[in-house]
Amino acid sequence: MAARTKPSARETALITGASAGIGAALARQFAAGGFDLVLVARSRDKLDALAEALEAEHGVGVTVLPADLSARDAPKTLFNTLKKRKIAVDVLVNNAGVLEMGAFRNIAPERHQELIGLNVAMLTDMTSRFLAPMLERGRGRILNVASIAAFQPVPSLATYAATKAYVLSLTESLSEELKGSGVSISALCPGITETSMVDRAREASAAASQLPPFLIGDVNDVAAQGYAACMAGEVIRVPGALNFAASIAARAAPKWIVRTFAGALGRMAI
Repeated sequence: MAARTKPSARETALITGASAGIGAALARQFAAGGFDLVLVARSRDKLDALAEALEAEHGVGVTVLPADLSARDAPKTLFNTLKKRKIAVDVLVNNAGVLEMGAFRNIAPERHQELIGLNVAMLTDMTSRFLAPMLERGRGRILNVASIAAFQPVPSLATYAATKAYVLSLTESLSEELKGSGVSISALCPGITETSMVDRAREASAAASQLPPFLIGDVNDVAAQGYAACMAGEVIRVPGALNFAASIAARAAPKWIVRTFAGALGRMAI
């Protein structure tokens, strides 16, 4: 478990997709680090329960804002709501995302667009809106939750992997643009992590249901590493030794080798 870093003064972290999984675990990390929180997800009941627990355990302030971030105007509405409430966001955590597993041809066109809309368009919109006031203040942090899938093509997760490759590329590009601005941006690239999203993948795929336990990461460890990377201004963090080695190999090896190896594995899940 990564050591916790206290911010120099009480600051606020906005976390999307905060009701469960990595998002909820990240909320616990930032609360333990002394941050006030803005929690965003569709489920008010889950957000309220998490907020109550974090306020009681850590004495931080928690604002709950239920929202369906797949709606086109959701980021704008969220930004304007916080502006009206005079809540400045010091850390933006873009965690909300969606996964669909299966052969590309068997997934409805509308579903592909949903993945792109939430994983790419919404994340870009949120980053654009909340980055501007950070730059004006000369300080801030952004943590984008990408995936180990960002490093290579993944048959059976073609659109999902492509969206996460976008998130990683955007993060790396902005890390260079933002040098000297006082604002840092980080990408957390977890492998398979024990969350409800993975549970749904297991139900949809026989191959996913047979994954060995050593390949499945602990959600609290993943969140701790994401928090540590964000606080350190580290551009890319890949939790897990096997995942880290795979990410290095995927970038170092010729693309045709990576594609062939990923294809052989990925086709087993279709």
